[in-house]
Amino acid sequence: MPRLTKRSVEALAPKAKDYFVHDDLVQGFAVRVWPSGKKVYLIQYRAGGRTRRVKIGQHGTITADEARTEARDLLGGVCKGNNPAQDLSEHRRAPTIGILCDRFIREHVQERCKSTTQREYQRSIDLFIKPAIGAFKVVDVTRADIAALHHKHRDIPYQANRTLGVLSKMFNLCEVWGLRPDGSNPCRHVPKYKETKRERFLSKEELRDLGETLADCEADGSETPHVIAAFRLLLLTGCRLSEIQTLKWEYVHSGYLNLPDSKTGARRIPLPQAAQDILDNLPTETPANPYVIVGEVNGQHITDLQRPWRRIRKRAGLDDVRIHDLRHTYASNAVMNGLSIPIVAKLLGHTQIQTTMRYAHLADDPVRDAAALVSSDLGNSIRARETRRKIVAENNVVRFPSSQKTPKAV
Repeated sequence: MPRLTKRSVEALAPKAKDYFVHDDLVQGFAVRVWPSGKKVYLIQYRAGGRTRRVKIGQHGTITADEARTEARDLLGGVCKGNNPAQDLSEHRRAPTIGILCDRFIREHVQERCKSTTQREYQRSIDLFIKPAIGAFKVVDVTRADIAALHHKHRDIPYQANRTLGVLSKMFNLCEVWGLRPDGSNPCRHVPKYKETKRERFLSKEELRDLGETLADCEADGSETPHVIAAFRLLLLTGCRLSEIQTLKWEYVHSGYLNLPDSKTGARRIPLPQAAQDILDNLPTETPANPYVIVGEVNGQHITDLQRPWRRIRKRAGLDDVRIHDLRHTYASNAVMNGLSIPIVAKLLGHTQIQTTMRYAHLADDPVRDAAALVSSDLGNSIRARETRRKIVAENNVVRFPSSQKTPKAV
């Protein structure tokens, strides 16, 4: 067995069949010569009663000395119980991120998440995750890969953060499913982008304009009574769009809406008289439709309230107002009318008080107004007392006659 060097390997001529030439320095290190003339360095060892081979690299791409160094490391690992051939085989069979995404949707999202969350997860996967790292092996993804994907979408920070959240959940499940070792989630320590929460809510003047516009649309028939009712109910109840859009008559009870399921589970929503009047005045469908806000398809609820809303808000001069801002308006009015944050959270169906705390600063407005009123009264009292003191002081002044002499008559 000659020592494998650049010169000795290049001197090996191809034959009709492939053959091996072993190195005389490192036992188990060899070069394989193919009939095509290609020469590949490898190691050969026995494990589990079988002969195993692991490719190191092709001659020309890697030198004989570099291959020998790599061979020493691999064979040293074999002596410690490693099996690089099996590791390589398992790596080849390891799932890609694309396969992981499909399993994540099938075994977790569809089983545990609501339909709106399912759509959002699928959107992040289809538009952002698969195109970027879908071909990567699950075991090969590093924190640098995740950070690069997150940074790539820095111009849309909200979506970048949502995608990072989806990836983090996927890699947590990889540890549960045995696809990665515990504590190896590559999303850890990747900082999220700062998000600016929108706090748009309607003023009294804007509410009046919206109310007049809804009445005009109802009068001229430009929008259906059910569309008009949907927006009025959203404003009067603080419900989420999906809760009103999919509301059924069987959920409507005296003074309450009993929703068996919502974004945060079952909810019992107080129904004010104004909202009850809207429901009582809605035209009934024939044949009966189980949904309150009916659509164009018989027996189904309306599927699109965004287009009607764009028409209505343009007519009202409220182009920057979203449907969700009606819920913000309900919440902000509740806080400004003195309701506590826990009560407002209950009205909105928030499971975490931190979600409702975004409205907490609005509670300062009535307090500030009261403080201004008290200060005004005290200020008037202070000024009145100072005025009286000045008057008394002026009345107590002793006035001396003028020292100027009166001219004598001639």
